[in-house]
Amino acid sequence: MIAYPNIDPVAVEIGFVKIYWYGISYVVGILAAWLFLRTRGKQAYWSYNDEQVSDLIFYGMVGIIVGGRLGSVLFYNFSNYLQHPIEIFYLQQGGMSFHGGLIGVIVAVWFFAKKINKPLFEVIDFVAPAVPLGLGSGRIGNFINGELWGAPSNVPWAMIFPDPAAGAIARHPSQLYEALLEGLVLFIILWWFSKTPRPVKAVSGLFLLGYGVFRFMVEFVRMPDQHIGYLAFDWFTMGQLLTLPMIIFGILLMTLSYKKA
Repeated sequence: MIAYPNIDPVAVEIGFVKIYWYGISYVVGILAAWLFLRTRGKQAYWSYNDEQVSDLIFYGMVGIIVGGRLGSVLFYNFSNYLQHPIEIFYLQQGGMSFHGGLIGVIVAVWFFAKKINKPLFEVIDFVAPAVPLGLGSGRIGNFINGELWGAPSNVPWAMIFPDPAAGAIARHPSQLYEALLEGLVLFIILWWFSKTPRPVKAVSGLFLLGYGVFRFMVEFVRMPDQHIGYLAFDWFTMGQLLTLPMIIFGILLMTLSYKKA
């Protein structure tokens, strides 16, 4: 077992103004995606200028925040937010759903694609390799918040998280697993795959498939939300239920893209 670093979730406090590491993690992820896409956009077969990339990042940022929060509200804790609607706006406490954020980003990209008169999946193929940069950074924010901890474990790197709900039990640092797999590893796979031109929808399909598989795997060692628990068999979670369609749709997209090509 190793000691949890127990970092103060508040990075900077000036008077009544508090800047949280969770918020900083989102800013870092979005900034990294912006810098990556600026470079990617200059490749001959993409041809996105810096202004278009900046607009795309803005659209995506709105989609992430609105979709991610609404997804968390609707998919994971609707009854609580129904009773305490003001808490919907407490973003500093965490509570962002990837699946909701994904839907939000797709809607935002659809509006952007219409604005620049490009096919939707062409734009999604362009932006998909940048998404893991934001995902990995966001999972680091979850780790600093001490939330979304893993199942009890005796692995050498298990940690005791400060949340009283976690108990004084060594657990998997599942946030770091997700930062590694859904962040770094998925980014490398998509970056390598998209370095050369691929059929339209292929990169999008690989993103859905890769994220879906990694998330489904990590859910085996990540504790489900307490108010939801396991949905079936003492291991099947809401995260896995929402991820299965991604895996299926990812395979379908890749198959269709190469058949059409």
